[in-house]
Amino acid sequence: MFKNNLKIAWRNLLKNKSLFIMNTLGLGLGIASCLIIMLFVIDELSYDRYNEKADEIVNVVFRAKINGEEIKEGAVMAPVGKTLTQEFPEVLDATRIRQIGTPKITIDNQSYREDRFAFVDANFFNVFTLPIIEGNPKNPLQEPNTVVISRATAEKFFGASDAIGQLFHLDGEERPYRVTGVIEEVPQNSHFHFDIFASIEGLDEAKSDSWFGGDFFTYLLLKKGADYKNLETKLPYILEKYMGSRMQEQMGVPYEEFTKENQLGFRIFPLTDIHLYSDNSAYSQLEQGGDIKYVYIFSAIALFMLLIACINFMNLATATAAKRAKEVGIRKVLGSNKNQLVSQFLSESFIATLCAMALATILVFVSLPFYNELSGKELQLDFLLQPVVLLSLLVLTFLISILAGGYPAFFLSSFKPIAALKNKFLGGNNNKGIRSGLVVFQFVISAGLILATLVVNQQMNYIQNKDIGYDRDQLLVLREAYLLGDDRDAFKNELLKNPKVASITNSASIPAGSTDNYMSQVYINGEFSRRMPVFNIDENYIATMGMELVAGRNFSTEFGTDSTNVIINQTAANVLGFGADALGKIVTDGGGDHTVIGVIKDFHFKSLHQKIDPLFLFYRPFGGLIVKAKSSDMSSLIADTNTLWNDFNTGETFGYTVLDESFRQTYVTEQKMGSLLNIFALLTIFVACLGLFGLMTFTAEQRFKEIGIRKVLGSSVSEIVTMLSKDFLKLVFLSFFIAFPMGYYLMNRWLEGFAYRIEIDWTVMAMAALITLIIAFVTVGWKSFNAATMNPITALKDE
Repeated sequence: MFKNNLKIAWRNLLKNKSLFIMNTLGLGLGIASCLIIMLFVIDELSYDRYNEKADEIVNVVFRAKINGEEIKEGAVMAPVGKTLTQEFPEVLDATRIRQIGTPKITIDNQSYREDRFAFVDANFFNVFTLPIIEGNPKNPLQEPNTVVISRATAEKFFGASDAIGQLFHLDGEERPYRVTGVIEEVPQNSHFHFDIFASIEGLDEAKSDSWFGGDFFTYLLLKKGADYKNLETKLPYILEKYMGSRMQEQMGVPYEEFTKENQLGFRIFPLTDIHLYSDNSAYSQLEQGGDIKYVYIFSAIALFMLLIACINFMNLATATAAKRAKEVGIRKVLGSNKNQLVSQFLSESFIATLCAMALATILVFVSLPFYNELSGKELQLDFLLQPVVLLSLLVLTFLISILAGGYPAFFLSSFKPIAALKNKFLGGNNNKGIRSGLVVFQFVISAGLILATLVVNQQMNYIQNKDIGYDRDQLLVLREAYLLGDDRDAFKNELLKNPKVASITNSASIPAGSTDNYMSQVYINGEFSRRMPVFNIDENYIATMGMELVAGRNFSTEFGTDSTNVIINQTAANVLGFGADALGKIVTDGGGDHTVIGVIKDFHFKSLHQKIDPLFLFYRPFGGLIVKAKSSDMSSLIADTNTLWNDFNTGETFGYTVLDESFRQTYVTEQKMGSLLNIFALLTIFVACLGLFGLMTFTAEQRFKEIGIRKVLGSSVSEIVTMLSKDFLKLVFLSFFIAFPMGYYLMNRWLEGFAYRIEIDWTVMAMAALITLIIAFVTVGWKSFNAATMNPITALKDE
């Protein structure tokens, strides 16, 4: 029976090829989109789960609110981990990571700059699952000046030679480092990626007992089943016990008094939550993480894509009921019962779904590399070949078959034999309300996605075109210029002779991209005010960056006292209570007293997700160079700078960034999200329109003779097109009343993540409505026009 059902189902599908193609294409696109998004979601949710003890590892972070300043530090003080291990029995162990930037490594007179370098505790490989494939598997970092490196780094440093026991020198240290272990690469789905793990044992700051300041990313290994939330409630006691006794010395106020108006505390994040839920400051995290919001957004898109494809199947099947009415009637007269008919129609649904699944699999294999390039992911095709995934796809095929074909099967099998044979059933009209509701649902999703796409694109355009307080164009950043040492000024002077160079400033403070981060504790009249970000600049910085002084003067070499002066931004003037009278005011930090000589117009030195913070600018030229070009021909200037760099024989690799590119990179997550949203919105609309086109096709067929009669009686083409299209366009209009309020609410929630944002007004909704209407009208209008321009004789020749 089953074999017979499949054979008849296949014949019926081939008999209605256009319907079969539309169903297969729509379902195929829906399933393919769902599969790709499923791979993305699974990858995002899998971060750090490769660790065998992932459920027992947590991350300790520092949170505070001091005089209005919100502090979200991913790194904590050196003694935190050891202290928590001693204080709480549920904490079995603690380990730390300490980054140090891009150290210079020398091996046999060959130098390397490695930015994936970190110091870690000796027990690091006992907590995290990174198996030692060569060397000491138990305690590779027990001794100072020992390192574990990745296999790729071992090949880069030592070629085919055995890496174990090999030595290299770290710039600034006398003793060489010895390789004691080799690991495979850190898995892609990890919240950190280092190639060199050095023993922290020789790092003096790691032995500090200070509870004021620290740069150690600290992880705890808890007892199995221990509740980290319960542990978190005990942490205020630790702060009071270890920080309280030193608060008077550090802040000039007792701990009890300080915490009356300010908040201090530790928070705990499960290891597997770090990637998607961490809200650490951008400069206080090992790597930029993901965002759970995007997991929810794309999961919803995947679900809606699949639902829309299934709705198309249901709509087209019920709309074509009239064509199969006599078939149902004859089958029932010949003895078929309802279950047999349901089985027959579900067989057709299963074959169509199976073909769609095959098409979807091909589409995934073809499009995944492009998706990876667009999203920055490294999703692998072999994931789909795993037995569990293949079984899931088979189950999904059955579920879609039942979801998409279930209602049409029960609907068609319910026809009364006599009514079916006489065509006296309501067929398409009886279920018009249901089909209309499903069409509305499809266009609620489509119009909502169009609105979301417009909002995302407008916000990205707003970011790119907003006045950020400096000119980011034609700026070449040479962060490694400090490696020139005493030759840096000579290099700078030679570069200034280049006619393509407008100016050069010496500073490690860059308002976008990688920069040096300094914070200063500020006191006013002897009382602690707040921490303040610091830019260390020279006299050329403000002009080179295109910034604007709104009061006072710039730094100048003509004033010998400028090393003790400070320029502040407008926000700092307001936060410190100076207002318009900031000039001449005295502020104090760890470097002593400083006189305010200028106020600079606020500029964005962090992401537009955050409000502009108060800022101090000190006259302390050091670090790299920032070069302002005279024209937009940056490639020529970069080539000249590279040549000049090589002329100085530094032995260092020339490196640079273009500030505008660094600025754009700050919003790469949103840009990728916008691009993916554009693609999936187009696919969703295409699938919805495919169904609308199919419904329009069968509506025109049902009214075939009516159209012929109307044409004979004098109806124009435009009148017939209007007659056929208006009901569908009404449904599209109706969808706006649901889509736009929902879209407005959801996109406003997304925009809340930006301190500087657009407002969603009626013009955005009007544009979304117009685009949706044009797409819908083109879809139904094309088929309506074809029906309206046919020869009426064709329709009436059988009468």
